[in-house]
Amino acid sequence: MAYQLYRNTALGNSLQVILLQFDKAMNSALAQTVRNRVNFRSFLNTYRSCDYLWSFVLNGVEFREVTELNKADEAKIVACDDKNIGSNTTE
Repeated sequence: MAYQLYRNTALGNSLQVILLQFDKAMNSALAQTVRNRVNFRSFLNTYRSCDYLWSFVLNGVEFREVTELNKADEAKIVACDDKNIGSNTTE
């Protein structure tokens, strides 16, 4: 891919460090300040896993907060294994 040619430049490396620091700061801030909890019920359509990244496609989704119920025909959830974040080297 063409964008990978720019990843090893000084600017590209600096941006990768900035993004890594941003991810760490956001994870820390969200872990400390967000206390809401949402439950959901759905039917699993498909799921995939590749390089510690999981994708779930759900049908007939009901998101339930304490006093609120929201429905969606379809939702996609993308999640990654936190034990492996930052352990992979970029190309």
